[in-house]
Amino acid sequence: MGTVATYNLKGLSHEYCLSLFKKLAFKEGEENLYPNLLEIGEEIVEKCKGVPLAVRTLAGILYSKVDERKWKFVRDNEIWNLEQKQGDILPALKLSYNQLPFHLKQCFAYCSLFPKDYEFISSLLVQFWMAHGLLQSPDNEKQELEDIGELYIKELMSRSLFQDAYADASFGYTFKMHDLVHDLALSIAKGECSVVTKTSTLATGVCHLSILESGQEVTTQLERLSKVQTIIFKTEQPMSILKACISRFKYLRVLDLSDSSFEVLPNSIGSLKHLRYLDLSLNYEIKQLPDSICKLYSLQTLLLGGCSNLERLPKGIRDIIRLRFLILTTKHTCLSEKAVGCLDSLRFLMIGRCENLKCLFEGMEGRLTYLRTLIVDECPRLSSLSLSIKHLTALETLAIMDCEELSLTEMEGEDNQDLKLSLQKLLIKGLPKLEVLPQWLQGSANTLQLLWIEECENLKALPEWLPHLKSLHSLRIAACPNLSSLPEGMEALTALRELEIRDCPDLSRKCREEDWHKIAHVPVIYLEWTRFPIEKEDSVSE
Repeated sequence: MGTVATYNLKGLSHEYCLSLFKKLAFKEGEENLYPNLLEIGEEIVEKCKGVPLAVRTLAGILYSKVDERKWKFVRDNEIWNLEQKQGDILPALKLSYNQLPFHLKQCFAYCSLFPKDYEFISSLLVQFWMAHGLLQSPDNEKQELEDIGELYIKELMSRSLFQDAYADASFGYTFKMHDLVHDLALSIAKGECSVVTKTSTLATGVCHLSILESGQEVTTQLERLSKVQTIIFKTEQPMSILKACISRFKYLRVLDLSDSSFEVLPNSIGSLKHLRYLDLSLNYEIKQLPDSICKLYSLQTLLLGGCSNLERLPKGIRDIIRLRFLILTTKHTCLSEKAVGCLDSLRFLMIGRCENLKCLFEGMEGRLTYLRTLIVDECPRLSSLSLSIKHLTALETLAIMDCEELSLTEMEGEDNQDLKLSLQKLLIKGLPKLEVLPQWLQGSANTLQLLWIEECENLKALPEWLPHLKSLHSLRIAACPNLSSLPEGMEALTALRELEIRDCPDLSRKCREEDWHKIAHVPVIYLEWTRFPIEKEDSVSE
């Protein structure tokens, strides 16, 4: 119920797994008679990743067998390829899967397309599911599809089908699937989702592909298919394969070309009328997008992050009116209404690593009314957002990081006192020109839950209205050396649960001494020079 910290049970150590494996795979006293099998057994144990039931399953398959070929077969095959009986690992895992409602079974199976140890980004996986229409329609008008996708992820986590969740800098989070859970997804999705190699055998009805290798063997396999809706290129491919996929698979919904080095895209890409998800991330060669891309009227997700040589966006991009999720790196100096006119439906916008960018959103007054997340990162010349905060009534998450020329003063409106905003999370980091927090933050007095301020060396004082943020539960202040005190009335922040102050020597000292009464009510406090959270019973000197 949360009365004490959660204890996360770890997997069995390699030493104990190996001991268990020896006991179950060999007859008593015989393990030392077969050193060659023991060596293979160590590699099999690694495959189990600390799960005792997996050790028991694989050891049981090999019990009393001394044929080295059979041991290598177990070592080299996915667990779902091995014959198992009731009570073994895969049937046991499948019990969790069988309890899932149908829509979650579909979403889980699609995750088999990604490799083992893949780090899923929550927001992108939701977009991937959305592209295939896997998210149920909302029960009420206010609920967004993105919220439904987040609920799906949390449900799969609660059933231990996802694990190792970590928050990232922009308030999203990443997670992984255990190798054995990935094997389960493979076993469920085979026939519909396939990983393509030179030696793979594809069912004719397969719809979703992750292509790990290139060559004529791969091309030949693709020629047998016709119903493909997903293509994820996980290795560099020639233009000929891309053109062949575009011409053959007219019902593509997801096309992932991330980490590729195509200098141009074929004009034929505009023929993919059903395409909803296009990923061109980290393509350092591409300079322009073909004008035909503007015919992708169903496109919901466009990922252009890390495309550092992209000179411009096509003029007709304003016609992609269903776009909900956009990540952009460009050589543009100004993103104006003329350059990006497709923002009316956007829910998520990230603009990062734009070295030439000087202004944002020029002429876009009132165009971002559905925007919920805005991230601006590593734009060293950006001096103006040209943005009036009063129109961003749906904005929930705002992160502005490493923009040396930005002060945020231009975001002030004329009637900040009457603003009614929905902002819940705000991260300000690496803004040396920021001297005061913007007044418009008061418009989120009833909604702001998380406020992080980092590396703002010229921020001189925290505003006297800071205690008005009644919903604030996490406050982090780091590397702001000119801050020397907290404002009066911090005791009013009764919702505050975590306070972190580091690399602010004067502020940290004062919080330990004369300002301690302002923060004594906060359950968890991290101050400079402390390794562990200060608890209520600890003395100030600690």
